[in-house]
Amino acid sequence: MMGAMTNAAIDERGFFGAYGGQYVPETLMDALRELEEAYGRAKNDPTFRAELSALLDEYAGRPSRLFYARRMTEDLGGAKVYLKREDLNHTGAHKINNALGQCLLAKRMGKTRVIAETGAGQHGVATATCAALLGLACTVYMGVKDMDRQALNVYRMRLLGAEVCGVTSGTGTLQDAVSEAFAAWASCLDDTHYVVGSCVGPHPFPEMVRDFQAVISAESREQILLREGRLPDAVIACIGGGSNAIGSFYHFIEDEGVELIGCEGAGHGADTPDTAATLTAGAPAVYHGMRTYFCQDDQGGIAPVYSISAGLDYPGVGPEHAALHDAGRARYVPVTDDEAVDAFEYLSRTEGIIPAIESSHAIAYARTLVPTMRKDQIVIVTVSGRGDKDVAAIARYRGERIHD
Repeated sequence: MMGAMTNAAIDERGFFGAYGGQYVPETLMDALRELEEAYGRAKNDPTFRAELSALLDEYAGRPSRLFYARRMTEDLGGAKVYLKREDLNHTGAHKINNALGQCLLAKRMGKTRVIAETGAGQHGVATATCAALLGLACTVYMGVKDMDRQALNVYRMRLLGAEVCGVTSGTGTLQDAVSEAFAAWASCLDDTHYVVGSCVGPHPFPEMVRDFQAVISAESREQILLREGRLPDAVIACIGGGSNAIGSFYHFIEDEGVELIGCEGAGHGADTPDTAATLTAGAPAVYHGMRTYFCQDDQGGIAPVYSISAGLDYPGVGPEHAALHDAGRARYVPVTDDEAVDAFEYLSRTEGIIPAIESSHAIAYARTLVPTMRKDQIVIVTVSGRGDKDVAAIARYRGERIHD
């Protein structure tokens, strides 16, 4: 099943209110126009929609499960907690939803190669997987710091046939991988599509990624109505660039009684330099082809950011999230490394589910919010990915060593 592919709160210039747009060199404008036109045709084409729906169902394993977390609910003593299990998708995260859509679109456009950026490695793995499935060449750009802390996913990408290019510039993390991927794309536009992994970048990427990820909220809305006969009181998701969060929120945006909560990677604290809590600590600026909120230094430059989570370690946020933030429709809260690691261990021991460290930020805030709510209320928490990739890093964080 696929989420509805409709435009919401976006104008013809690709702006969500004051945020978005196409701030790119002229060399990329023709490629963006080509992509916008191709996507416009594809999203309204029943053949494309049917092919993508079949792949999501038969290959990715959708619909993902909505699991009632009974022990967590009993332990916290407040609202009923449901977990949207994106960790059960093929490749282990929500990233497959978007990668399938974009790779299918690339093939439709006659491209023979895809490139991607990745932080935690899940988007890189998903893109490499879809490229293998569809017979496309694949190159993934990844910061060398992230390659070190996500070595398992680096091997998975190479196993799937992708070339992984280590990015040494800047901080060697996700923001530098995005910059490198955009620069590489500009040199090979004729045969290559850039599979942007989050709802960031120049139009039409934020809209397109949102649409492909909206299957999450389309399913969870239908599932909770079947299970409980009503909508949830809150939906909680972690947020870096924001693809799983906008996917989790999208089909609830018009439901004013449903609170939407994004959990940012605060690192050592949102009031410290070692943070990636963009909407908490950032301000509007233009970078990576879009106008949105970014963490900035004293001179207004893009600041280096930090989070224990490679997937949340990005200095900006998708423009649709910036618009939801300013409108007060969604609330964004900072979650520290310590809180996320505690939640990583908590869900593992309470429900037998090892969440990605990214997802653990959402679990952490749920542990704070749920006890303040009534027992007749309902919360849905998106588990955006599984935590196999993070086990060794969390063991090191706790002072343990995992031997081969």
